[in-house]
Amino acid sequence: MSSPSIDIELVPLKDAVSMALEYAKTLGTSGAEVAISKQQGLSVSTRMKEVETVEFNKDGALGITLFRDGCKGSSSTSDLSPAAIKQAVKAADDIARFTSADPFNGLAEKSLMATEFPDLDLYHPETISPEELTRIAILAEEASLDVDDRVQISDGASANAHSSVKVYGNSHGFLHGYCSSRYSLSCVAIGETDAGMQRDYDYTVARKYSDMLAPELIGKQAAIKTAGRLGGRKISTTELPVLFSPEIATGLMGHLVGAISGGSIYRKSSFLLDAVDTQVFPDWFSIEEQPLLKGALASAAYDSEGVATQERKIIDNGRLATYLLTSYSARKLGLTNTGHAGGIYNWTLSSTGQTFDQLVQEMGTGLIVTEVMGQGVNTVTGDYSRGAAGFYVENGVILYPVEEITIAGNLKDMYSNIVAVAMDRDLRSSIRTGGILMDKMKIAGS
Repeated sequence: MSSPSIDIELVPLKDAVSMALEYAKTLGTSGAEVAISKQQGLSVSTRMKEVETVEFNKDGALGITLFRDGCKGSSSTSDLSPAAIKQAVKAADDIARFTSADPFNGLAEKSLMATEFPDLDLYHPETISPEELTRIAILAEEASLDVDDRVQISDGASANAHSSVKVYGNSHGFLHGYCSSRYSLSCVAIGETDAGMQRDYDYTVARKYSDMLAPELIGKQAAIKTAGRLGGRKISTTELPVLFSPEIATGLMGHLVGAISGGSIYRKSSFLLDAVDTQVFPDWFSIEEQPLLKGALASAAYDSEGVATQERKIIDNGRLATYLLTSYSARKLGLTNTGHAGGIYNWTLSSTGQTFDQLVQEMGTGLIVTEVMGQGVNTVTGDYSRGAAGFYVENGVILYPVEEITIAGNLKDMYSNIVAVAMDRDLRSSIRTGGILMDKMKIAGS
């Protein structure tokens, strides 16, 4: 059954944004932008098949930024009454009058504003009861406890149903808003032997409730992954090929996002300074950004400054094609805004055509990494050193789980030494990739 509450809010929220912009105009500001986001949702967590928490949340705020000849002021309010909105606008203007001017401040160029707003299939409202979320959380837990005698403890399951509405407007005349929904379910299992305990998890997330994977499958996968980790060993310090599981490969590409973001570039705090149009990856490797994918988790027709998003190659045959620029970083660098205020949009990595299991066989002897720990990544130098766990592979066959090791390298070398990308992609984040096989990495063990 549909829940129209978020839809209905779109009109008054647009009115509130318009009111703020109109008032900002009367103050004689050189530019203004206003954004409102409202979320509402229900979350249920269970542990050992008993309800632990039921949380309902409904929140949101209006944020306004005003520009006065290079000076900038911002304020926010969760009260959307006309008086409170005027007060917030006035507060932002007062702040702008006392800040230092920065020639790079200001709205994104009017010519870059989005003018087309295709339906991206992001909103599938359903009235989901706490009882229904409890039911699927417990189903996941039950399935996790029915896989392996060594996995008899659940560390809990969590089921969530959320919808949100976002409205953005600025003094170029841009005003638009849209609704979105997101449903998720996760389950954590704990396994135990005489040698010790291990835990692992699995999850599913979708725009549409019916598109989530079955709770029984999530619980089963959590238990299988947990059981697989029992009896983990250290290995001797060595250098081996490394195959990152899709979840870890996503994080590996996340370091690229940080390194090519405009802020990192103009602060000169990136290992990829002056790297546009240089070879960073192998020549078969590409990353395509697809912001208008229907129903995907990171789709949007415009960024948080109203700039139209567009399909583009981020990596083109191994070469870095662009930095990720907002209006501020683009002006600072003397480049063109790429519409990346607020993040990235559905990066899809090219693949070399093998499945993950085929890459395990092709690797021969090496290490599958299924977990990384710690913050040992320096995006200024590219140095990479993280605690890891996974599986030791010999002759293409997984022999045993591995724990308490460290993998190390430099991101520049790691990116250029990618041997293959699996075709079975993980679609649960803004970076859509399969497993990534590295030629070799240093592994510190016992």
